[in-house]
Amino acid sequence: MPGMKTFLMPDRRSFLKTAAAAVTASLAAPYIVRAQEKILYVNTWGGPWEAAAKANLIDPFTAETGIQVKTVSPVSFAKLAQQVKTGTYEFDVTTLGGGELVRANQAGIIEELEAPYEGGLFENGVASHAFATVIAWRTDKYKEAPKTWADFWNVEKFPGGRSLQRYAARVIPIALLADGVAVEDLYPLDIDRAFKSLDKIKDHVRVWWTAGAQSTQILRDGEIDMIGIWHGRYFEAEKAGAPVAMTWNQGEIERAYWVVAKDTPNLDNAKKFVEFATSAKPLAGFAKAADYGALNPASNEFVSAEDAKRMPTSPENYKLTFEQDMANFGADPAELAERFEEWVAS
Repeated sequence: MPGMKTFLMPDRRSFLKTAAAAVTASLAAPYIVRAQEKILYVNTWGGPWEAAAKANLIDPFTAETGIQVKTVSPVSFAKLAQQVKTGTYEFDVTTLGGGELVRANQAGIIEELEAPYEGGLFENGVASHAFATVIAWRTDKYKEAPKTWADFWNVEKFPGGRSLQRYAARVIPIALLADGVAVEDLYPLDIDRAFKSLDKIKDHVRVWWTAGAQSTQILRDGEIDMIGIWHGRYFEAEKAGAPVAMTWNQGEIERAYWVVAKDTPNLDNAKKFVEFATSAKPLAGFAKAADYGALNPASNEFVSAEDAKRMPTSPENYKLTFEQDMANFGADPAELAERFEEWVAS
Protein backbone atom coordinates (compact mmCIF):
# COMPACT_ATOMS: atom_id res chain seq x y z
CA MET A 1 0.00 0.00 0.00
CA PRO A 2 1.16 3.57 -0.71
CA GLY A 3 3.03 5.14 2.18
CA MET A 4 3.69 1.85 3.97
CA LYS A 5 7.18 0.50 4.46
CA THR A 6 8.09 -2.89 3.10
CA PHE A 7 9.60 -5.26 5.69
CA LEU A 8 11.78 -8.04 4.37
CA MET A 9 12.40 -11.21 6.31
CA PRO A 10 16.10 -11.31 7.22
CA ASP A 11 18.24 -14.20 6.24
CA ARG A 12 19.59 -16.39 9.07
CA ARG A 13 23.00 -14.70 9.22
CA SER A 14 21.64 -11.15 9.43
CA PHE A 15 19.02 -12.27 11.95
CA LEU A 16 21.67 -13.75 14.23
CA LYS A 17 23.82 -10.64 13.92
CA THR A 18 20.85 -8.42 14.82
CA ALA A 19 19.87 -10.64 17.73
CA ALA A 20 23.41 -10.71 19.06
CA ALA A 21 23.62 -6.93 18.83
CA ALA A 22 20.35 -6.60 20.73
CA VAL A 23 21.55 -8.89 23.51
CA THR A 24 24.83 -7.01 23.75
CA ALA A 25 22.98 -3.69 23.94
CA SER A 26 20.66 -5.09 26.59
CA LEU A 27 23.55 -6.30 28.72
CA ALA A 28 25.37 -3.03 28.34
CA ALA A 29 22.28 -0.91 29.12
CA PRO A 30 22.83 -0.64 32.88
CA TYR A 31 26.41 0.48 32.22
CA ILE A 32 25.27 3.14 29.74
CA VAL A 33 22.45 4.42 31.91
CA ARG A 34 24.67 4.46 34.95
CA ALA A 35 27.34 6.46 33.13
CA GLN A 36 24.77 9.05 32.11
CA GLU A 37 22.88 9.46 35.36
CA LYS A 38 26.01 9.70 37.52
CA ILE A 39 24.32 8.17 40.55
CA LEU A 40 26.87 6.49 42.80
CA TYR A 41 25.99 2.91 43.75
CA VAL A 42 27.48 1.66 47.02
CA ASN A 43 27.47 -2.02 47.94
CA THR A 44 26.65 -2.57 51.63
CA TRP A 45 25.93 -5.35 54.11
CA GLY A 46 22.35 -4.13 54.58
CA GLY A 47 20.52 -4.00 57.92
CA PRO A 48 22.04 -2.04 60.82
CA TRP A 49 25.34 -1.80 58.93
CA GLU A 50 23.66 0.07 56.10
CA ALA A 51 21.64 2.21 58.52
CA ALA A 52 24.86 3.33 60.22
CA ALA A 53 26.50 3.96 56.85
CA LYS A 54 23.56 5.98 55.52
CA ALA A 55 23.35 8.17 58.61
CA ASN A 56 27.06 8.88 58.95
CA LEU A 57 28.64 8.35 55.52
CA ILE A 58 26.16 8.28 52.66
CA ASP A 59 23.69 11.04 53.53
CA PRO A 60 26.39 13.48 54.74
CA PHE A 61 28.38 12.76 51.56
CA THR A 62 25.39 13.65 49.41
CA ALA A 63 24.73 16.78 51.48
CA GLU A 64 28.33 17.94 51.06
CA THR A 65 28.87 17.03 47.41
CA GLY A 66 25.41 16.89 45.84
CA ILE A 67 26.21 13.41 44.52
CA GLN A 68 23.22 11.09 44.85
CA VAL A 69 23.95 7.66 46.32
CA LYS A 70 21.93 4.46 46.10
CA THR A 71 22.76 1.26 47.96
CA VAL A 72 22.92 -2.36 46.85
CA SER A 73 23.17 -5.26 49.30
CA PRO A 74 24.56 -7.61 50.39
CA VAL A 75 28.29 -7.37 49.78
CA SER A 76 29.33 -9.93 47.18
CA PHE A 77 32.83 -10.70 45.93
CA ALA A 78 31.31 -12.81 43.16
CA LYS A 79 29.25 -9.89 41.89
CA LEU A 80 32.27 -7.59 42.01
CA ALA A 81 34.23 -10.01 39.84
CA GLN A 82 31.34 -10.67 37.46
CA GLN A 83 30.48 -7.05 36.79
CA VAL A 84 34.08 -6.14 36.01
CA LYS A 85 34.20 -9.06 33.59
CA THR A 86 30.91 -8.22 31.83
CA GLY A 87 31.03 -4.41 32.00
CA THR A 88 27.54 -4.38 33.53
CA TYR A 89 27.92 -2.57 36.84
CA GLU A 90 25.50 -3.06 39.73
CA PHE A 91 27.68 -1.01 42.08
CA ASP A 92 30.73 1.25 41.96
CA VAL A 93 32.08 0.94 45.50
CA THR A 94 32.11 -1.93 47.96
CA THR A 95 33.81 -3.02 51.16
CA LEU A 96 35.98 -6.12 51.52
CA GLY A 97 37.74 -7.94 54.32
CA GLY A 98 41.47 -8.59 54.13
CA GLY A 99 41.25 -12.03 52.51
CA GLU A 100 38.93 -10.94 49.72
CA LEU A 101 40.87 -7.70 49.25
CA VAL A 102 44.04 -9.61 48.42
CA ARG A 103 42.10 -11.82 46.00
CA ALA A 104 40.47 -8.80 44.34
CA ASN A 105 43.75 -6.97 43.89
CA GLN A 106 45.46 -10.07 42.51
CA ALA A 107 42.61 -10.54 40.05
CA GLY A 108 42.80 -6.92 38.90
CA ILE A 109 39.12 -6.22 39.58
CA ILE A 110 39.60 -3.09 41.71
CA GLU A 111 40.99 0.34 40.92
CA GLU A 112 44.32 1.68 42.13
CA LEU A 113 43.76 4.11 45.00
CA GLU A 114 45.87 6.52 47.03
CA ALA A 115 45.91 6.63 50.82
CA PRO A 116 43.71 9.45 52.12
CA TYR A 117 45.52 9.24 55.46
CA GLU A 118 48.94 7.93 56.47
CA GLY A 119 49.08 4.14 56.57
CA GLY A 120 45.54 3.82 55.26
CA LEU A 121 46.19 1.87 52.06
CA PHE A 122 46.65 -1.89 51.66
CA GLU A 123 46.37 -3.82 48.38
CA ASN A 124 44.43 -0.90 46.82
CA GLY A 125 41.87 -0.90 49.61
CA VAL A 126 41.47 2.05 51.98
CA ALA A 127 41.23 0.90 55.60
CA SER A 128 37.91 1.87 57.13
CA HIS A 129 37.14 0.00 60.32
CA ALA A 130 37.97 -3.09 62.33
CA PHE A 131 35.57 -5.82 63.38
CA ALA A 132 36.06 -9.04 65.28
CA THR A 133 34.79 -12.59 64.99
CA VAL A 134 34.08 -13.60 68.58
CA ILE A 135 32.70 -16.59 70.45
CA ALA A 136 29.08 -16.13 71.52
CA TRP A 137 26.67 -18.55 73.15
CA ARG A 138 23.23 -19.04 74.63
CA THR A 139 23.25 -18.55 78.39
CA ASP A 140 20.13 -20.70 78.70
CA LYS A 141 22.19 -23.57 77.33
CA TYR A 142 25.51 -23.14 79.13
CA LYS A 143 25.98 -22.21 82.76
CA GLU A 144 29.77 -22.22 82.40
CA ALA A 145 31.14 -19.76 79.87
CA PRO A 146 33.44 -20.98 77.08
CA LYS A 147 36.63 -18.95 76.99
CA THR A 148 38.61 -20.12 73.95
CA TRP A 149 38.20 -21.66 70.51
CA ALA A 150 39.38 -24.91 72.06
CA ASP A 151 36.26 -24.73 74.22
CA PHE A 152 34.20 -24.07 71.10
CA TRP A 153 35.62 -27.28 69.61
CA ASN A 154 35.06 -29.21 72.88
CA VAL A 155 31.63 -30.72 72.24
CA GLU A 156 31.87 -33.05 75.22
CA LYS A 157 32.25 -30.26 77.77
CA PHE A 158 29.99 -27.91 75.81
CA PRO A 159 27.51 -30.08 73.89
CA GLY A 160 25.20 -28.44 71.38
CA GLY A 161 24.88 -27.09 67.88
CA ARG A 162 27.57 -24.84 66.46
CA SER A 163 27.77 -22.28 63.69
CA LEU A 164 30.69 -20.69 61.86
CA GLN A 165 30.94 -18.34 58.92
CA ARG A 166 31.40 -19.93 55.51
CA TYR A 167 34.55 -17.90 54.92
CA ALA A 168 37.93 -19.62 54.73
CA ALA A 169 40.25 -16.74 55.64
CA ARG A 170 38.41 -16.22 58.95
CA VAL A 171 37.79 -19.85 59.89
CA ILE A 172 41.26 -21.29 59.21
CA PRO A 173 43.08 -19.25 61.91
CA ILE A 174 40.33 -20.10 64.39
CA ALA A 175 40.72 -23.81 63.66
CA LEU A 176 44.43 -23.60 64.42
CA LEU A 177 43.82 -21.85 67.75
CA ALA A 178 41.33 -24.58 68.60
CA ASP A 179 44.06 -27.15 67.89
CA GLY A 180 46.42 -25.53 70.36
CA VAL A 181 48.53 -23.23 68.17
CA ALA A 182 49.63 -20.14 70.10
CA VAL A 183 48.61 -16.76 68.72
CA GLU A 184 52.24 -15.71 68.28
CA ASP A 185 52.87 -18.85 66.17
CA LEU A 186 49.72 -18.60 64.07
CA TYR A 187 51.19 -17.06 60.91
CA PRO A 188 52.08 -18.23 58.36
CA LEU A 189 49.09 -20.54 58.62
CA ASP A 190 49.52 -24.32 58.67
CA ILE A 191 46.69 -25.06 56.25
CA ASP A 192 46.75 -28.85 56.40
CA ARG A 193 46.69 -28.81 60.20
CA ALA A 194 43.76 -26.38 60.10
CA PHE A 195 41.68 -28.68 57.93
CA LYS A 196 42.41 -31.63 60.24
CA SER A 197 41.14 -29.47 63.09
CA LEU A 198 38.03 -28.53 61.11
CA ASP A 199 37.33 -32.22 60.51
CA LYS A 200 36.80 -32.57 64.27
CA ILE A 201 34.05 -29.96 64.47
CA LYS A 202 32.40 -30.34 61.07
CA ASP A 203 29.63 -32.74 62.14
CA HIS A 204 28.57 -30.34 64.90
CA VAL A 205 28.32 -27.23 62.72
CA ARG A 206 24.60 -26.96 62.00
CA VAL A 207 24.86 -23.76 60.01
CA TRP A 208 27.66 -22.30 57.91
CA TRP A 209 26.28 -18.78 57.91
CA THR A 210 26.84 -16.50 54.92
CA ALA A 211 25.21 -13.20 55.92
CA GLY A 212 25.48 -11.12 59.08
CA ALA A 213 21.72 -10.94 59.62
CA GLN A 214 21.54 -14.72 59.42
CA SER A 215 24.12 -15.13 62.20
CA THR A 216 22.18 -12.79 64.50
CA GLN A 217 18.90 -14.59 63.82
CA ILE A 218 20.10 -18.13 64.48
CA LEU A 219 21.74 -17.04 67.75
CA ARG A 220 18.75 -14.97 68.85
CA ASP A 221 16.23 -17.68 67.97
CA GLY A 222 18.22 -20.51 69.55
CA GLU A 223 18.72 -22.44 66.33
CA ILE A 224 22.30 -22.98 67.45
CA ASP A 225 23.92 -22.89 70.89
CA MET A 226 27.39 -21.48 70.16
CA ILE A 227 28.62 -19.39 67.25
CA GLY A 228 31.58 -17.59 65.78
CA ILE A 229 29.96 -14.23 65.01
CA TRP A 230 30.92 -10.65 64.17
CA HIS A 231 30.85 -8.67 67.39
CA GLY A 232 28.45 -6.10 65.98
CA ARG A 233 25.96 -8.79 65.01
CA TYR A 234 26.28 -10.27 68.50
CA PHE A 235 25.28 -6.94 70.04
CA GLU A 236 22.14 -6.97 67.87
CA ALA A 237 21.06 -10.27 69.43
CA GLU A 238 21.87 -8.92 72.88
CA LYS A 239 19.89 -5.74 72.22
CA ALA A 240 16.92 -7.84 71.12
CA GLY A 241 16.83 -9.37 74.59
CA ALA A 242 18.08 -12.84 73.71
CA PRO A 243 19.79 -14.81 76.52
CA VAL A 244 23.28 -14.55 75.08
CA ALA A 245 26.84 -13.75 76.09
CA MET A 246 30.21 -13.35 74.38
CA THR A 247 33.91 -13.04 75.07
CA TRP A 248 36.55 -10.84 73.47
CA ASN A 249 39.16 -13.49 74.30
CA GLN A 250 40.75 -14.85 71.10
CA GLY A 251 38.53 -12.59 69.05
CA GLU A 252 39.81 -12.43 65.47
CA ILE A 253 40.15 -8.84 64.36
CA GLU A 254 39.89 -8.12 60.68
CA ARG A 255 40.17 -4.83 58.87
CA ALA A 256 37.52 -3.76 56.41
CA TYR A 257 38.51 -1.78 53.33
CA TRP A 258 36.67 0.38 50.82
CA VAL A 259 37.46 -0.49 47.22
CA VAL A 260 36.39 0.82 43.83
CA ALA A 261 35.32 -1.57 41.06
CA LYS A 262 37.75 -1.66 38.14
CA ASP A 263 36.69 0.50 35.18
CA THR A 264 33.50 1.67 36.85
CA PRO A 265 31.81 4.43 34.81
CA ASN A 266 31.59 6.54 37.97
CA LEU A 267 35.25 6.46 38.96
CA ASP A 268 35.73 10.06 40.10
CA ASN A 269 32.68 10.08 42.35
CA ALA A 270 33.59 6.65 43.70
CA LYS A 271 37.01 7.90 44.77
CA LYS A 272 35.43 10.98 46.35
CA PHE A 273 33.14 8.76 48.39
CA VAL A 274 35.96 6.53 49.65
CA GLU A 275 37.93 9.58 50.74
CA PHE A 276 34.91 11.02 52.56
CA ALA A 277 33.93 7.70 54.18
CA THR A 278 37.39 7.27 55.70
CA SER A 279 37.79 10.87 56.87
CA ALA A 280 37.96 11.43 60.62
CA LYS A 281 34.52 12.61 61.75
CA PRO A 282 32.23 10.67 59.37
CA LEU A 283 34.15 7.46 60.03
CA ALA A 284 33.96 8.00 63.79
CA GLY A 285 30.20 8.42 63.57
CA PHE A 286 29.85 5.24 61.56
CA ALA A 287 32.10 3.31 63.95
CA LYS A 288 30.11 4.46 66.99
CA ALA A 289 26.78 3.62 65.38
CA ALA A 290 27.91 0.14 64.31
CA ASP A 291 30.29 -0.62 67.23
CA TYR A 292 33.29 -0.91 64.92
CA GLY A 293 36.78 0.40 65.54
CA ALA A 294 37.71 3.30 63.25
CA LEU A 295 41.08 2.75 61.56
CA ASN A 296 41.83 6.39 60.75
CA PRO A 297 43.72 7.51 63.87
CA ALA A 298 42.24 11.00 63.55
CA SER A 299 38.80 9.49 64.24
CA ASN A 300 39.74 8.74 67.85
CA GLU A 301 39.21 12.39 68.71
CA PHE A 302 35.48 11.86 68.13
CA VAL A 303 35.09 8.55 70.02
CA SER A 304 34.35 8.64 73.74
CA ALA A 305 35.71 6.13 76.24
CA GLU A 306 32.20 4.78 76.76
CA ASP A 307 31.69 4.22 73.03
CA ALA A 308 35.07 2.50 72.79
CA LYS A 309 34.05 -0.24 75.23
CA ARG A 310 32.04 -1.95 72.49
CA MET A 311 34.82 -1.69 69.91
CA PRO A 312 37.48 -4.36 69.32
CA THR A 313 40.16 -1.69 69.00
CA SER A 314 39.73 -0.31 72.53
CA PRO A 315 42.84 -1.08 74.65
CA GLU A 316 40.94 -3.33 77.06
CA ASN A 317 39.44 -5.43 74.28
CA TYR A 318 42.31 -5.34 71.84
CA LYS A 319 44.75 -6.96 74.27
CA LEU A 320 42.54 -10.08 74.33
CA THR A 321 42.31 -10.42 70.57
CA PHE A 322 44.56 -11.11 67.59
CA GLU A 323 44.68 -9.59 64.12
CA GLN A 324 44.65 -11.34 60.79
CA ASP A 325 48.03 -11.11 59.07
CA MET A 326 47.31 -11.10 55.35
CA ALA A 327 50.87 -10.07 54.54
CA ASN A 328 52.14 -13.29 56.13
CA PHE A 329 49.10 -15.45 55.44
CA GLY A 330 50.90 -18.57 54.28
CA ALA A 331 48.55 -19.47 51.42
CA ASP A 332 46.96 -18.04 48.32
CA PRO A 333 43.54 -16.75 49.50
CA ALA A 334 41.78 -17.75 46.27
CA GLU A 335 43.13 -21.30 46.33
CA LEU A 336 42.31 -21.60 50.04
CA ALA A 337 38.75 -20.41 49.47
CA GLU A 338 38.29 -23.03 46.74
CA ARG A 339 39.65 -25.83 48.93
CA PHE A 340 37.46 -24.71 51.83
CA GLU A 341 34.31 -24.69 49.70
CA GLU A 342 35.08 -28.20 48.48
CA TRP A 343 35.62 -29.32 52.07
CA VAL A 344 32.32 -27.82 53.28
CA ALA A 345 30.45 -29.48 50.42
CA SER A 346 32.07 -32.89 50.89
